[in-house]
Amino acid sequence: MNNTSFVSTVLIVMLLAGVAAAQQKSATGYAPVNGLKMYYEVQGNGEPVVLLHGAFMAISGDWEEWVRELAKTRKVIAVEMQGHGRTADIDRDITFENLSDDVAALLDHLKIPRADIVGYSLGAGTAMMCAIRHPEKVQRVVSISAPIRRDGWVKEADDVWPKFSYEMFKGSPMEAEYKRLSPTPDKFPDFIEHIKAMVLKPYDFGADDLKATKAPMFFIYGDADGVRLEHIVEMYRLKGGGVYGDLAPRGESRLAIVPDTTHVTLMNRKAIIIPMVIDFLDPKPQKK
Repeated sequence: MNNTSFVSTVLIVMLLAGVAAAQQKSATGYAPVNGLKMYYEVQGNGEPVVLLHGAFMAISGDWEEWVRELAKTRKVIAVEMQGHGRTADIDRDITFENLSDDVAALLDHLKIPRADIVGYSLGAGTAMMCAIRHPEKVQRVVSISAPIRRDGWVKEADDVWPKFSYEMFKGSPMEAEYKRLSPTPDKFPDFIEHIKAMVLKPYDFGADDLKATKAPMFFIYGDADGVRLEHIVEMYRLKGGGVYGDLAPRGESRLAIVPDTTHVTLMNRKAIIIPMVIDFLDPKPQKK
């Protein structure tokens, strides 16, 4: 399979994996934040948790089953970030810093002083950056499949990004979903280029900055995820992981590696992942 076919297949699977579930009724709105009209949906009651989708995705693409489960005990705020779903793109770089500032501004708009944040891929990087840039607003972070540096990806994954083009998406279900949701349905090719510019740019959140974050983090990856295993271990150790838990107190952060799972299929492992996330967000005292 050539690179174009591979990328196209991956992106179609990502879309179809999310749109299968029936959409639930939610309170919806647009928040005026940092030049955006950011679309969001709110469902449930309880402690707030924010859900952040992956690149090229929307709420329907990642989160419908998550919303249904988490909203049983939580106030769930699902977001569509810059250029995604119903949130129009603007003339501003798409960066983890900008996206995290948007999430913080959305919380202010909703008068939510602090929340847990769960993110996948692009959303996971944004969630970690929220904890770095806006620590007072973040209680706990679930980071599903994201590195903190560009070199956190394996070479094969990193080699794919320069080959992204509109031709890979033309006529795909992902293009159809963009046109269905976006307030600028004819700008899909521009959006592809905007995301491509982001993924090609080197980035580094800073190991010291991640280590300094106060929010406990739950790192979740597939064993064939595209993020280097050494990098995963590095992030987990920065957050206090890797101790001999039978002889010393365990840290609050956690790590899960899901077997026989890729970056794309990870979000299909809901039956495994969601219960672990719920347990992390509502932790029990450690047994002595």
